This record gives sequence, structure tokens and C-alpha cells, in this order.
Amino acid sequence: MRQVIGVDIGGTAVKGLVIDETGAVWAAARRDTDARQGREAILGKLEALVSELLEASPLVQEIGIASAGRVNTDTGQVVYATDNLQGWQGLHLAKWAADTFRLQAVSDNDANAALLGEAWLGAGRGHRDIVMLTLGTGVGGAYMIHGALGRGFHWSGGEFGHSVLVPGGLPCNCGKQGCVEQYVSGSALLRLGLELTGRTYEHGSELMADARMGDSGALRVLERFAADLAVVLGNIGVTFDPARIIIGGGIIHEREIWWPLLKNKLKGGALWDILAAAELGNRAGCFGAAKLALERFRQLPAGSEKEDTA
Repeated sequence: MRQVIGVDIGGTAVKGLVIDETGAVWAAARRDTDARQGREAILGKLEALVSELLEASPLVQEIGIASAGRVNTDTGQVVYATDNLQGWQGLHLAKWAADTFRLQAVSDNDANAALLGEAWLGAGRGHRDIVMLTLGTGVGGAYMIHGALGRGFHWSGGEFGHSVLVPGGLPCNCGKQGCVEQYVSGSALLRLGLELTGRTYEHGSELMADARMGDSGALRVLERFAADLAVVLGNIGVTFDPARIIIGGGIIHEREIWWPLLKNKLKGGALWDILAAAELGNRAGCFGAAKLALERFRQLPAGSEKEDTA
């Protein structure tokens, strides 16, 4: 059974799985990281993680890598990245992996990979027109039309996080003002928590815990969050007319608190029936990156050069 490595690089962790063609997991690894430490530190954690997975599964021949930023999947280069991953822009990520491990490698945007994973094994199964919104440190997005990912001419397809929700609103690290990412991301949730409760939250789970205990300030934060997210989803719905909208990212793990608030905002509308929570959790990007590698290299003849990044 053919095995590949799927890796997902995030702002706080690098996660990896060894997966076969059926989606079965043979090995898993994780390294905590801090994007503020810069490019070399992240690559060091990535190298250690992949080395661990290769030790567990030495027959792996291919690596798929999911990363934040706009990624040219033809060349494997990160063509644009914000300071969420410092020094990442311009990195030839697939070539770095191929040269480092002497394996075939391919890379893509993390939200694209998450959608590919969910379409393969998660909440998108059975659907060909899907939109995914990932809510984590930032906001990512991806869309699939008739079963094909839409990456866009400049590799920025699905960048919902940097569409404008509030004209003239909060400044964003992309250079614009009022971007979606400044209102419905995990970072935005912490900012809103301080603004509406006067309390400094170090992690979204702390705010969720307060809301779970019925704290009025925390619940007010989540009501505002749900209202803004409902507007974002409404715009996505009328733009793509999808069969399924999937919400993923770290925030989805606390959805028992805010999901009913969001559903209430959508009650009676077309989005009510097509909204779904990601089923693969924070592993969606790993599954999608592995699927990308399986699809990219499945037709290469035996004996092809391992370092070919296609």
C-alpha cells in the first residue's frame, strides 16, 4: 500500500501524518513552534518532524506540505505571506523538502489542503461544490467547483480572510483595513474579549470557558463574533452558491458554545442546511496535503527522480 507524508505548518505547531491511499494513518507527529521565531526555526521543526515520520515509515516516497500564504502549486513556492509566518514569502517550500529528504514533494495553501482533506474523508464527502472557511490565528478559505480546487490566477483564490467586512475598519497586516480576519479569527476573538469584558484572555479556550459558565461578557463577545461570521457566510453563499460550507480551524473545537449562536443568526435562510463543521479537526490539512501528493505523483513512472518537485 502506497504511503505518503502530509504536513500542515501553522503559526503555533507543525503537524504531520503518514497516510496511505485509503486514508488510514500509519504514524503521526507534532512539533510546537512560534512563527515569530522566523523561517529557519520553523524549517528546523519541520525537518525534525518529517525525520521522525520517515523513521517510523521508511518506505514513504512523497511529501505533501500545507502552509499558510499563497502557494504556487506548480513550483511549490510561497509567493506571498504575511508576518504571521515571518520570512516565509519567497520560500521554495517543495524544493526545500525535496532537497532535504531526497523525496518527491509538493506544497499548497493550508486552507486548500484542509478542503481537499474534508472533501476526501470529512464533511465534504459526496459534494463537488464546496466552500471552506478556516478560523484559527488568522482566517483562511478555499473553494471547490465541480470537484476541482479554485486556486486563482495569482494563487489567491479563496482568500476570504482578506476581503473587507468593515470598510475603514481595523488595520490588517495585509495592508488593508476592515478585513474579515480582524473580526472572526482567533486573534480577533481575544481582542474583542478585552474590548467587551475588560479581561485579557491568553487563549480562546479561556473565553469559551467563561461563556460556558454563563458569563454575560463572554457571551456578548460570542454574540458579536457570530453576527460578524454570519455576514461573512452570507456573502460567501451568494457568491459561490455551494452545496456545502464547511467551517474548520482551531475555533471549531469549542463549537458547542458558539455554534448555536451562529445557527440562530442563519435561521430561516438558505445557509442553515448547508453549513457543516469540519470532521477531521486540526488534521484536515495533513490529510489534504497527503491527498495532494497522492494525486500529483500517482502517474509518475517507476524510477522517476525522487527530488522532482513537478
